[in-house]
Amino acid sequence: MTPQLILDLFGEALWLVVILVSVIVVPSLLVGLVIAVFQAATQINEQTLSFLPRLLVILMIIMLMGPWMVTKLSDQFHKIFDSIPVMIG
Repeated sequence: MTPQLILDLFGEALWLVVILVSVIVVPSLLVGLVIAVFQAATQINEQTLSFLPRLLVILMIIMLMGPWMVTKLSDQFHKIFDSIPVMIG
């Protein structure tokens, strides 16, 4: 098992985590930004106002993108599992 192989596997796994997290976080950030602009324009300073829309957006994203996310995780697992003989020797 070479250090390059370990670094490649770790890099691919880390990149997959970044992609999967960004799929969920970026829409939530955009909704939070829109609600923050609305709150600033109307001077409504309620902290809980942005919670429900962000929660709904996150749930919708997970429902829509969940199968794709599970497929990506499954593909990564199969790639790592199939490379075990190469890692051993």
